[in-house]
Amino acid sequence: MSILTVAEAIRQRRSVKSFKPDPIAPEVLEQIIDLTLAAPSSFNLQQWRIVVVTDPAQKEALSLAAWKQKQLVQAPVVFVFAVSLSGWEKTYEETLAEAARLGAWPEKAVSYFRGAVPGFQKGLGALAREYAIKDALIAATHTALAAQSLGLGSSFMNGWVEEEVKRIIGAGNDPDIAIALVMPIGVPSEVPKFNGRLDRKHTVFQNRLA
Repeated sequence: MSILTVAEAIRQRRSVKSFKPDPIAPEVLEQIIDLTLAAPSSFNLQQWRIVVVTDPAQKEALSLAAWKQKQLVQAPVVFVFAVSLSGWEKTYEETLAEAARLGAWPEKAVSYFRGAVPGFQKGLGALAREYAIKDALIAATHTALAAQSLGLGSSFMNGWVEEEVKRIIGAGNDPDIAIALVMPIGVPSEVPKFNGRLDRKHTVFQNRLA
């Protein structure tokens, strides 16, 4: 299997709506997960909680929660990107210790983050959900490009009923959990043609919006 470069993966990736039933080799799935978890996040909080769904009944339930979109049943694996709004409080000391061990954050930085991050997070108020979901979407982009580079397809899905998805992954009564994205991954049965992009004069600006 030839592995695509990052640039090749970006240019070749399409939103796949139809998958073959071919399984994903365990070592390939593990590599995709590893590359996903390499994603950055605000203060390295890593608030994503990624549920890797392979059970046919759960995939069927996810399809029903997404208005019967077939790709969730066809794909051998579905990643559900959830976030825990307060879960970082239990893991941040571990995060700080690991950054210090690796030499990424000196003790001064560790001390600063330990004191500043809780107040910053609390001060976000309702924006805390938005911040966590943005970080999960960054991780999901890593997933999609990793899958593409390894010969697989994916689809960013934002059309689903959140409470139903939460129930399916076992978080139905947990207000701390929010859903960011659902992503089926597998071998495409067909690859859509490139649908073009707007001329950059409409979307890219220098210093200020025109």
